[in-house]
Amino acid sequence: MSLERHPHHTGWIEVIAGGMFSGKTETLINRLRRAQIAKRKVQIFKSRIDNRYAEYHIVSHSRLQLEAQNTDCAEDILRLVDPDTEVVGVDEGHFFDFGLVKVCGQLADDGRRVIVAGLDLDYQGKPFEQMAHLLAVAEYITKVQAICIVCGAPANFSQRLVADESRLVVGAEGLYEARCRRCFVPHPIEKEVLAEATAR
Repeated sequence: MSLERHPHHTGWIEVIAGGMFSGKTETLINRLRRAQIAKRKVQIFKSRIDNRYAEYHIVSHSRLQLEAQNTDCAEDILRLVDPDTEVVGVDEGHFFDFGLVKVCGQLADDGRRVIVAGLDLDYQGKPFEQMAHLLAVAEYITKVQAICIVCGAPANFSQRLVADESRLVVGAEGLYEARCRRCFVPHPIEKEVLAEATAR
């Protein structure tokens, strides 16, 4: 069943997952724009820590953008969503706490279409727990691939290029590269290790 022909007043969850530079936010923006064209009331949310391109917009790496509301935690979404909102978009779901799973479920139970985009794997290639759970309960899943910067193969991993072991490091080009399974170096992050992988 196509997403546009899903029965009215029936809620569901869509997840758009993949690595860095795979087009997750662009896919999210395209779906939300289609919903707006269809005269659906749309609200978009992002984590306050994601301030890479704009404070009050979600922005793709190709600079597509839509206005969004900042939130400090997933629970804020329930407080901020309007009663007549039909479609809820959430960008960079991995930046939110695990409460995002419950929030998305409640919004869908209330009859809303919920679309979440985010990384499914961290810089070590381990699943983000909230995204893994959402992938398990979502009605629709879209897995997008980037292009490996080393060999040109489909890339699902996000190679961190700086020696920072924090799980969440907000960044884009210069801090991360898209890598395939063969070219991905999860740990440790050392320039010579990365150079060796690039030279394969």
